[in-house]
Amino acid sequence: MSNTINGQMLLAMFNEGAVALEKHAKRVDALNVFPVPDGDTGTNMSLTIRSGVKEMKQQDATSANQVAKTFSKGLLMGARGNSGVILSQLFRGFAKGIEHEQVLDGQALAKAFDGGVQTAYKAVMKPVEGTILTVAKDAAEKATKSAKKTKDAEQVLVDAIEEAKASLERTPDLLPVLKEVGVVDSGGQGLVYIYEGMLRAMRGETTADDAPEQASMEELVHVEHHNIQGDMNPEDIEFGYCTEVMVRFSDDKTNESPYVEEDFRNTLSQYGDSLLVVSDEDIIKIHIHAEHPGFIMNEAQKYGELIHVKVDNMRDQHAALSNEPKKTEPPVPKKTQEEAEFAMIAVAMGDGIRDLFKSVGVDIVIEGGQTMNPSTEQLTNAIKETHAKHVFLIPNNSNIIMTAEQAAEVSDRDVRVIPTKSVPQGLSALFSFNAMNNADRNQKEMTESISQVKSGQITKSIRDTAIDGIDIKKDDIMGLVENKIVSSGDSLEETLISVTSQMVDNDTEMVTIISGEEAEASCTDALVSYIEEKYPEVETEVHEGKQPLYHYIIAAE
Repeated sequence: MSNTINGQMLLAMFNEGAVALEKHAKRVDALNVFPVPDGDTGTNMSLTIRSGVKEMKQQDATSANQVAKTFSKGLLMGARGNSGVILSQLFRGFAKGIEHEQVLDGQALAKAFDGGVQTAYKAVMKPVEGTILTVAKDAAEKATKSAKKTKDAEQVLVDAIEEAKASLERTPDLLPVLKEVGVVDSGGQGLVYIYEGMLRAMRGETTADDAPEQASMEELVHVEHHNIQGDMNPEDIEFGYCTEVMVRFSDDKTNESPYVEEDFRNTLSQYGDSLLVVSDEDIIKIHIHAEHPGFIMNEAQKYGELIHVKVDNMRDQHAALSNEPKKTEPPVPKKTQEEAEFAMIAVAMGDGIRDLFKSVGVDIVIEGGQTMNPSTEQLTNAIKETHAKHVFLIPNNSNIIMTAEQAAEVSDRDVRVIPTKSVPQGLSALFSFNAMNNADRNQKEMTESISQVKSGQITKSIRDTAIDGIDIKKDDIMGLVENKIVSSGDSLEETLISVTSQMVDNDTEMVTIISGEEAEASCTDALVSYIEEKYPEVETEVHEGKQPLYHYIIAAE
């Protein structure tokens, strides 16, 4: 057995933990309780830990405490979603627990696990048992007991993993919704995979390949863009939208439409140029300059679900670029940017929703939401760009709130997170902002406004399940009110009206309808007619949000 862990071994352990999680990320994602497009626990945790590995490999740390510190830093800045934030806090505490240890024995390892649990529990305002926190806590307690009997680091880790697995199996007994759906906690499962990978590295059973990595999609895209001239006339650009799409394979869809990369590439080539397609057994990554990005998404969705979408208007980019000084010209001194009193940052998906947030005073809209949770680093970079004394961060998704709070914590500015869980809540908060008020009063009134609006969503089920007494079939049109599933069926119009009827009451003054990419004009018209007929005192507004995944977002206030 491995009695101690030096820096080199700890680096290998963290790396193998990341490999193990990445290999099983799809299974962790599948443990999601609700059959809705979500932030994807496995994907978020995998992206988070990969950020830690990248930071760790870029540094010259040699001792165990230095390796843990750099790994923790990478996790902190790369954290995505609630599960990613908790994972980053677990290893932040892990690093604190061994900050003076150059080599770890069993006792030091147990101390590190315990430090992780203490830090993670403090980071969560209302810790819920039956989650990754419980699994980490039980494993740490077992590690502490084991370390009293032996100093052997491997034995301590073996014992901790044994208890982590047992704790994971107990999560449905602690969290009734897990038992109802028949799954264990997804975050806890992800943590078990990480610990198992770490143990394999200790035993020299690593599966990680140290060979040079293939060029990433980002690097390939950089090459594709390298020769584009800044003085090109924007009107001469035939395909105006730089489109990047990531798709996770779905067995149901690939059984119906088998994926052949060459055929898929040939199909996409009809829609644009600068095409790149990279795929493995789990994911397809696509980059293309297209005139109709929606066509690309439609083709991609034949093989699975969208987990990342990014569309940039190249005509606007080139118009801006053409006005910049050439590199051969003497540099023009930049004026010192005046510090504003307030700035607003919101997270949202869909060109229409982005424009809507911009129209009500948001300075920066970060593309993100369901299936695309921004990292701590993305948020902190946006905060820096604002040059404001007080920054209000509007996450608009329950799975982004913890990341936003983490970004606020590491920022050197005064950042106030308004805990909005939906686009309607975000808009309500922004309407409550008053530039004449100070930051404290604005934060109070913006937060209070969240309770004054009801949020509804229409989306498609990704699997069969039963929850809250509702039987749901894969591809059903589901209606959610305040993130609770309230209806499910095969009719978009009926579900849309059903959800709205459950949101409107005698106090409702306005209903705002935000249509997505899969909205149907006939259904939109039917809902407007229904509201006007049944609730004549209620005002109706319709906005084209163009958001993916959700056919409609409804606000009642």
